[in-house]
Amino acid sequence: MTQINITINLEELKGKIDNSSLESSVKASLSLILNSLMEKERDEYINALSHERTEERRGYRNGYYERELITGVGSLKLKVPRTRDGEFSTTVFDKYKRCDQALIISMIEMVVSGVSTRKVTKIVEELCGKSVSKSLVSSLIKSLDPVITDWKNRPLNVHYYPYIYVDAMYIKIRENRQVVSKSVHIAAGVNENGHREIIGLKINHTESTESWTSFFEYLKSRGLQSPKMIISDAHGGLVTSIKESFLGTSWQRCCVHFLRNIMDTLPKKGTVEARQELKDLFQNSDLDVVRELKNRFIDKYQDTKGFSKAIETLENGFEDAIQFHSQPVEYHKHLRTTNMLERVNQEVRRREKVIRIFTNDQSAIRLIGAVLMDIEEEWSNKKKGPYLKKAK
Repeated sequence: MTQINITINLEELKGKIDNSSLESSVKASLSLILNSLMEKERDEYINALSHERTEERRGYRNGYYERELITGVGSLKLKVPRTRDGEFSTTVFDKYKRCDQALIISMIEMVVSGVSTRKVTKIVEELCGKSVSKSLVSSLIKSLDPVITDWKNRPLNVHYYPYIYVDAMYIKIRENRQVVSKSVHIAAGVNENGHREIIGLKINHTESTESWTSFFEYLKSRGLQSPKMIISDAHGGLVTSIKESFLGTSWQRCCVHFLRNIMDTLPKKGTVEARQELKDLFQNSDLDVVRELKNRFIDKYQDTKGFSKAIETLENGFEDAIQFHSQPVEYHKHLRTTNMLERVNQEVRRREKVIRIFTNDQSAIRLIGAVLMDIEEEWSNKKKGPYLKKAK
C-alpha cells in the first residue's frame, strides 16, 4: 500500500473543539482523523478520488455505515466507508482492536480483584461512555475457565515439594435452589528450589477424612510425591488422611493454632505470665531447651487451679507441634505455622466477600483460582529470593 496523506477539515474540527469540553474535543479530533484515514483507504482501494474519471478505477463508492470503536479516550462513533462490490475493508478496527481487548482484560481483572459486576458496569460506562450489562461481564469472566483449569490440573512431577501446607475454608454456593456451605481445600507447596506454589484447589461438600483423602489423591494423580512434611491445623479428618495418604511423611501441627487451643482453656485472669511462657516455648530453636521449658511449665502449674486442661492439651499435642525441629534451623520460622497459607486464605476471603454467594461450584473455582494464580505470580516476582533457601 502506498503512503496515505490525510486531509482534515480544520474548520469542522475547530467548530467542534470551540463548542465542547476537553474530553469531547479529543474524541472529536480522533473521530475526524480516523474517518479521514478510512476515506483515504477507500480512495486507495478504488484507485481514484471522488468523481475522478480514470481508467485505473477499480470500483465505486457506496456511502457509509456507523460503527462504534472503543479507544483510550472513550467510545467513538465512526463513519465507515463502503464500496459497491462490498470487498473494501478498513484497517482501523484491526489496528485498534487491542483497545477492546484491553477493556475486556480490565473488566476481568476488576472482578478478580474484588469489584462486583454491578460496579464494573458503572466504571466502564463512566470511563468509556459505553454501557455493558452484568451478564456480559459474567460471560467475559467465564473466558478464564480454560486458563484456570490448565493451571489447576498442571503436572506436579516437574518439581519435588518437600514441604506442603494445607488448609480449608468455607464458602456459600447455590445448589438445588438453596444456599449451602462448602469446603474449599487449598494446598501450597515449597519446591526443591525453595519457591512457593499453589499446587491444589478443590471444592467438597464438607471437610472430612474422605474429602481430604480425595484431595490428596487428586494431587498424587498429577504426580505429587510424598513430601518430607505437611503443615496444617489439627482437624481430625485431615490428620487421619495425612497419615493414611503419605506414609513416612511427618505432620507438623501449626504452633499458632496449638497455642490458641491451649490458651483457650486457661483462666482469663492471672495468667499473663503463663501465657508468655507458652509463647516462649515454641520460639526457641534448641529442642533440648524446648523440652526443658515444657517440663518446667508443667511442674510449675500442675497444682494450680484451672491449669489441668491446659497441661493435658500441651502434653497430648506437644510432639506433633515440634516436628519442625527435625529440619534445618533456618527453616523453623516458616515451618512451625500455617501463617503463609492463612494469608492466602485472607486474600481469597477478602475478594470472596464481594460475591457472598456463588452461583455454582465452577463460578467459585473461577474466582478463587484466579485469585490464587495472582498470589502465585506475586510470589514468583518477589525480589527477596526463595521462601526457603536450598530446600532439599
